[in-house]
Amino acid sequence: MRALTWQGTSKVSVETVPDPKIQEPTDAIVRMTSTAICGSDLHLYDVLGMYLDAGDILGHEPMGIVEEVGPEVTHIRPGDRVVIPFNISCGYCYMCSRGYFAQCETTQVKEHGKGASLFGYTKLYGQVPGGQAEYLRVPQAHFGPIKVPEGHPDERYLFLSDVLTTSWQAAKWADITPGCTAFVTGLGPIGQMTARIARHLGAERVIATDNVPERLEMARRHGVEVIDFDEVDDVPAAVLELTSGRGADCVVEAVGMEAHGTPVQEFAQRAAGLLPDAVARKAIDKAGVDRMGALRTAFAAVRRAGTVSIIGVYGGQADPFPMFDLFDKGVTLRMGQAHVKQWVDDILPLLTGDSDPLGVDDLVTHRLPLEDAPHAYDIFKKKEDGCIKVVLKP
Repeated sequence: MRALTWQGTSKVSVETVPDPKIQEPTDAIVRMTSTAICGSDLHLYDVLGMYLDAGDILGHEPMGIVEEVGPEVTHIRPGDRVVIPFNISCGYCYMCSRGYFAQCETTQVKEHGKGASLFGYTKLYGQVPGGQAEYLRVPQAHFGPIKVPEGHPDERYLFLSDVLTTSWQAAKWADITPGCTAFVTGLGPIGQMTARIARHLGAERVIATDNVPERLEMARRHGVEVIDFDEVDDVPAAVLELTSGRGADCVVEAVGMEAHGTPVQEFAQRAAGLLPDAVARKAIDKAGVDRMGALRTAFAAVRRAGTVSIIGVYGGQADPFPMFDLFDKGVTLRMGQAHVKQWVDDILPLLTGDSDPLGVDDLVTHRLPLEDAPHAYDIFKKKEDGCIKVVLKP
């Protein structure tokens, strides 16, 4: 089959690789019909290469048609249309039984002290081949795959794999309630959908910041008040001005480790990426520094006794945290990978009808064949050609 493979820092290529096969009785093989590029994939493309090997298959936002199932997989069968959650979870362990599917104890990568295995996401998370390919082997398929109906194009359901469920968790964990004011840092795909979900959950005002014109315009289309951070000197001050000096009740940080505006940390990240892999891994594990500009913006913009939900991915172990300010303000923090299947029952009914209350149909900007994936990564990384969300068609 053909698959998108990592070949080095900022280098990916589509290669011919062996077809996946059933290995365990709980496996399934799914023929990919759509697979998206995530902002988290860009961390692998540019920052976290020391945890990858040349030839690793990327991608963790897949859906397709079931081709084959193992003998212990009974809730799906060949011919079913399914979305695959990005985290691989068993559904029955201590963590899964409590809804914490991103911490599944059956697939935890204990060697690296990490949570549940993820598709297409480095040695830290199991080095499981990803879904930017023609076919995908799905471990724990007795639980993971989400069966979806016919009647809509893939893109109505595809984002259950990550974007929608991640954004829903981000909004819920920010304690968004009717009448509140919410603030979102970053208007990539997660920020876009979080802002829309915040409105759906009843937020009276949703404010968001970014500097990419196409992202700002997309957010405006969905009733979001936007702040172009290239046009203001102080984004938190602008948020305070919009909220009678108080700050936002609920804040979602949707950018993560590659935020703009932190040149020293950016240099440290890139310097680590130039080291031999073993040395670079040690540097990141023990002294890694993220670009924390967006996180500091979130902390400064939240009101006293407010909540900050961190959904942007961070990887450093030596990030300076403004604990005095957070303690003084009495801020609640929640964070972590999305527990995908915890939220599916809330979201799926919003996708199946003719209406589109979350605006899912207005997210994808580029639809490209799998063979064009290297170009897609390049324009997504550089924010060129109005690229906000790419869906690849194997």
